[in-house]
Amino acid sequence: MAVGPAATVGNSADGFIHLVDPNRKWYNNKRLIILHAWLVLLLITASTNGYDGSLMNSLQSMGQWTDFFHDPQGGTLGLLNAIQNIGSLAGYPFAPYLSDGIGRRPSIWIGAVCMLAGAALQTACMNIHQFIGARFLLGFGLSIASNAAPMLVTEVSYPTYRPQFTSLYNTLWYSGNIIASWTAFGTANINNHWSWRIPSLLQAIPSVFQFFLIWFVPESPRYLISKGKDKQALHILAYYHADGDEQDPLVQYEFQEIKTAIRIDQETQKNVGWKALVATKGNRRRMLIIVAIAWFSQWSGNGLVSYYLNKVFDTIGITDHSIQLLITGILAIWNLCWAVFASFQVERWGRRFLFLTSASGMLLFFTLQTICSAQYAIHKTQSAAHAVIAFIFLFYAFYDLAFTPLIVSYTLEILPYSLRAKGFNVFNFTISVALIFNQYVNPIALKNIAWKYYIVYCAWLAFELGFLYFFIVETKGRTLEETAALFDGEELTQLQQATAAVVSEVRHEDYDEKSSDPGLKA
Repeated sequence: MAVGPAATVGNSADGFIHLVDPNRKWYNNKRLIILHAWLVLLLITASTNGYDGSLMNSLQSMGQWTDFFHDPQGGTLGLLNAIQNIGSLAGYPFAPYLSDGIGRRPSIWIGAVCMLAGAALQTACMNIHQFIGARFLLGFGLSIASNAAPMLVTEVSYPTYRPQFTSLYNTLWYSGNIIASWTAFGTANINNHWSWRIPSLLQAIPSVFQFFLIWFVPESPRYLISKGKDKQALHILAYYHADGDEQDPLVQYEFQEIKTAIRIDQETQKNVGWKALVATKGNRRRMLIIVAIAWFSQWSGNGLVSYYLNKVFDTIGITDHSIQLLITGILAIWNLCWAVFASFQVERWGRRFLFLTSASGMLLFFTLQTICSAQYAIHKTQSAAHAVIAFIFLFYAFYDLAFTPLIVSYTLEILPYSLRAKGFNVFNFTISVALIFNQYVNPIALKNIAWKYYIVYCAWLAFELGFLYFFIVETKGRTLEETAALFDGEELTQLQQATAAVVSEVRHEDYDEKSSDPGLKA
């Protein structure tokens, strides 16, 4: 089903790429440098999420934390890991209405306030009930901020850098993961409660920056146009994408294309409300892909490592807490490097190639990890235990090719503006459900059947590969509006006709001799 559409990408990028000033680069244009600095402020929302994911893994390896909370096990341990996602579930009903109603920036600020409160309570908590409440607050705030932040990244980015920046959003999950892992590794030597309170306090740092600086970030031009604020939207596009020139060809192309896409949705009324997510064939296919990749991102075996790595270590005989923390910290750096590398290849290699390569590699190395885990469990072979660690690293290298950088960016780009907040909320909701399931089931399964539990994931990974082959559509080389319209043939035609008419009317700049392609000069 995907083979046909995946091959239809063609040269659609020709619609706008010749309008891009070849001399306007991310490193030599002041306005782009400023814009990208604001985008970093949005990207660190993912760092907060990654910090939390690694923090719980690290805390469980700390004797001071387990002693303070009386060594939580079974269902209590599952609740401690799942409560942040339960908090996220509580925030999801509000997130899309805030993002679409009051704007992306205010929503991020509200999320930051909630996360600051959660981090403060977690740092000062005196019992397990307060700790659980703090993590609920963190999850609630994160669900609101995480709905708005990546949408603002993709909607305000310069067109030629949009795929890379949006892919970097989820990639920076590992930046928080690294900071948490190594902070916990260092503070583990403190022989009192501050060994775990300091990492809890540092979790608030990204939210502090967002609390004070978010109002300096430009609002989404698409949000502004949807609210009838065309003049403000045009000003933002011109200021950051063309040094303030509102008649710049690229700015006019973007402006008219956004207006056309939003007008089509408003006129047809087919993309209004929650029912619209499944009202048309194109939307149903979008949601099938979005729900699938969201679930795959947490149910590919990675959940065992992300939240229960210490339990995995126990099954292969690595029980020293310092060694466990050290491996966790090294793995985080390894993951970040691979994910950043993949983020910058999305336009070169394409989304479909990255997804299929990622799934194939995961299937191979998780199968090998399962075999070696079985060898250690049955024969106590030390070399098999060491091989498990190697295969975990190789598994994650392939996971990071697609399921770190692409799941957010691909979801956002295939959704039209009117469905973006709600569809992305479904994506986040699916991830939370998958995480909660994993966080309750994984420790119980590992305790009862140990390495045999890995076989379930081997079979699931084979299914993932087949699904991705038949359903993932290639989207490289398109604008945000063109990509979203891929699933609706008529809308794509209307967009191309409308923007073609605009392009024929706007003037073209006489780019100077530094142009890398003489054909780009008027």
